[in-house]
Amino acid sequence: LEGLVGGHPLGPALGDLLEGAVALQGVEPVLCAVVVDHGADRAALAARAGAHRDLGVVLGGLTGVVLIARTSKAARRLTEQFRTRAVEKTYWALVEGRLEPVEGACDDWLGPDKRHRRMHVVGPTLPGAKEARLSYKLISTLEGCSWLEVRLETGRKHQIRLQLSHHGNPIVGDRKYGGRASFPHGIALHARRLCVSHPTTGAALEFEAPPPDAWRRFDTKLDFT
Repeated sequence: LEGLVGGHPLGPALGDLLEGAVALQGVEPVLCAVVVDHGADRAALAARAGAHRDLGVVLGGLTGVVLIARTSKAARRLTEQFRTRAVEKTYWALVEGRLEPVEGACDDWLGPDKRHRRMHVVGPTLPGAKEARLSYKLISTLEGCSWLEVRLETGRKHQIRLQLSHHGNPIVGDRKYGGRASFPHGIALHARRLCVSHPTTGAALEFEAPPPDAWRRFDTKLDFT
């Protein structure tokens, strides 16, 4: 998952159409953004957006902001922004347990386990190992879990899921990476915010998505205001 980029139009937000198509006047011909919920028909969204190509894949139960390019030039330029880490990617996660410390960073080396279709934390000298860096801070403590804001510095496969679990706090609902608590739908990982430069004009763009209803069903005390 190249952070928050995948194939889909500024619009469907957790069952409702966002007003993003209006907010993005002048942007829509080359680039769109959508908010993906657990039940979204992603292929249909991409088709309606007139996507030229996907720039990434929304994996597992992840929800949130997703970008698509509508032209090959926009696709190349957005891909370059992700490659050079010029994009700001912010996620929300509900993790099991109490977080200690309440703010910090994770720096690990990751490698694939193709047999089990997952990633592992490995030594830096292992062939194919890639460095994975993220920072996090506690937003709120709930009963039995913690609500975090996570910022990616790199964009490795399953990076947030693996690193948080490896450091003792698996994501709620993420049984693949050691989670034991159940979640109403998918896993409690949400692509909250994406900041990029417009691929043609260079103007700063920011997209933000509220979490889906599953978060409130999990804990009614969650306050997204």
